[in-house]
This record gives sequence, structure tokens and C-alpha cells, in this order.
Amino acid sequence: MRYCIVGAGFSGAVIGRRLAEGGHEVLIIDERGSVAGNCHTARDASTGVMVHVYGPHIFHTADERVWNYVQQFGEWIPYRHRVQAMVGDRVFSLPVNLMTINQFFGKTMSPAEARAFVAQKTTPTQNPKNFEEQGLNLVGRELYEAFFRGYTRKQWGVEPTNLPASILKRLPLRFNYDDSYFAHPYQAMPKDGYTAVVAKILDLPGIELRLGTRFEDLNESFAHVIYSGPIDRYFDYAEGRLGYRTLDFERFEADGDYQGSAVINYCDEDVRFTRITEHKHFAPWEAESHERTVCYREFSRFCEPGDVPYYPIRQVDEEAMLRRYVERANATDGVSFVGRLGSYRYLDMDVTIGEALAAADRMLACIAEGQTIPAFFVEP
Repeated sequence: MRYCIVGAGFSGAVIGRRLAEGGHEVLIIDERGSVAGNCHTARDASTGVMVHVYGPHIFHTADERVWNYVQQFGEWIPYRHRVQAMVGDRVFSLPVNLMTINQFFGKTMSPAEARAFVAQKTTPTQNPKNFEEQGLNLVGRELYEAFFRGYTRKQWGVEPTNLPASILKRLPLRFNYDDSYFAHPYQAMPKDGYTAVVAKILDLPGIELRLGTRFEDLNESFAHVIYSGPIDRYFDYAEGRLGYRTLDFERFEADGDYQGSAVINYCDEDVRFTRITEHKHFAPWEAESHERTVCYREFSRFCEPGDVPYYPIRQVDEEAMLRRYVERANATDGVSFVGRLGSYRYLDMDVTIGEALAAADRMLACIAEGQTIPAFFVEP
């Protein structure tokens, strides 16, 4: 049978390969001229640095199936992501850890002392309903306003009270000096970039890849469509436009090492950009071989028609619109929605890959048993 997959990012590539391995023909299309979606990487022509074209993507996971899967498609080099934060004219480490707390408050507390100190500053809430409640519940008002409030308003363009608590729940609070941004046991970067990994996933008989192709322009029939684009776009925005953020990048070069870190967040709201990324530090094994460095200031704004959608905002008042799209999807035969945009959820890369593997398992089982393939494999 012949299947169409819309989007050549990790969701589409993983599902497409599993279907092809199962003996099916697969057409994978993407309206861009490259694979890997927003994880696309390429060598910068001027500096030779491997650049994350649509912003940094860091692979980290505790899922052994996902870790074992990606290792088949390239060499992965251990990489520990560290982030600094500018607050006023001072630099701190993130996520908030014992060093951050001691430095911010000018103290030398032990882990137990810091835990008790922060607890006195929090506003305990049994079930935080939004981002701000979660922040005040986690770190208290002073740390929340210094590191999270202004940055979040720039990044998301809405008040933190209109964002779900789940966004901040992804970040830990540590009462030790561990400044690793992630705590997962498997953390690495692909030596040759993410685009090379996805290209190898797609390198299999039975897969036809068409780049520069829009789904709306296809005039072919398929047994089923797997759609990883924005769910509201599939239905021609019949229920309205869901909110997404997009990014603008201001590129600049420098000699040597510009900031000494892959990422520095700028938390103050009067600084227009959210962060500066220096891409040679995402590949530290080759960083010193580059005499020049390339950096990007990131500016976040609301996604307009024609922009690249990056982050589903998922404001509290959007839930009703999303539910209407989910109802439409469940009532539509022959299409399933996957990935960050298809399910309108903020997903890390490893979760995207894991869900794609599980979705492919379910699809193959449905095909083998003659059952209907569901519209969603994970409820949005």
C-alpha cells in the first residue's frame, strides 16, 4: 500500500522508514528544500561552523529505545548543554541551582539551608494553573521575576498567567552545583549534524522524497496520510488560527570565541532579543579549529501567515479551539496527526522520536489487523 507523509522532520522520517521496512511504499513531502524540519543543520559558508539553521536543538533522553534508534544513523558525541543568563549586568547559570541561588542572594548556603531559604520565599499552590503560579510555587517571586517573567513575556508574547504551568515544569530546581541544563543519562550531538541523521533515516528503498512540495498541491491518492504540519492548516483554519511563536535571527560573526558559551539568555525585558547562541560551542570537539565564530541574536514574535511556526503557544483560552480541531480530525477518515505541530504540543526531540516509533508500531498493527488507523496516537 502507498502512504503519504507530510513533513520530513523526525516524525515523518521515523514513521516513513518503519512503514517502508514493513514493505509499504511511502511518499514523504516537505515544502522546504531540506530535510530534518526545524532541526536542519548546515555548514556556515563563511566560518565553516555547523549551524542549527532554525535555532539550537539539543538531543537528550532517558528513553533507551530512542537512544538506540538514533545511534544507527550516524556518530553521536557526548555533549552536556549549559546555559548562562544575563540579569542586569550579572551572569548566572541556569537552570537555577545552588550556585545561582547563592550568587543571586549574596550568600554561601549549604544545600539544606538553600532549600529552606527558597521554601520561605515560595507561594505554595497545590495545583498551579498557569506558568506564573508554577514559578512562584517553585522558586518564589524574586528568582521568578529575575529569570523567568521577563524572558517568558519576550519568548511567548503573552502574560505568564495565560501560559500553561507545564512549560515551566520542564525545568528543574537544583540544590547542588550541577549546572547541566538536562539531567537525562543520554546527551549527545550528531557529529555530522541532524540533517545527515535524517537523510540516513530516509535512505531506504520504498521511500520517495519530494522537497519543495506542498501537500495542498498534491493530486494523488493514498491509503492514508500522516500529517506533521499545523493541524489548523490542514483544515484550512476553519475554526480559526491557533497561536504559534516564530523566531527572527540576527546573524553576526566575530574572531575567536565571542561569549564562551553556546547559549546566554537575556532575561531583562528591556533587552529585545531573548538570547544569543554561538554555534561553534554546540560542537566543542571542533570548536578550536574555527578561527571565526558565528552567533545569532534571537527575536521571538507571533507567527503570522507565511512564517515558520516554531512553538505552539497553547494559551489557556485556546483549548476550546483546539478541541474543535481534534473533533474534526477524529471525524475525518484517512489522516493522522503527529509531532509538535500536528498535535499542537511543545515536544522535545526525544519525545518526538519516541512517539513516532510508537505511532509506527500502532499503524503497522492496524494495517496487519485490518483496523482503522486513528487520527491521533497521543491525545493533544
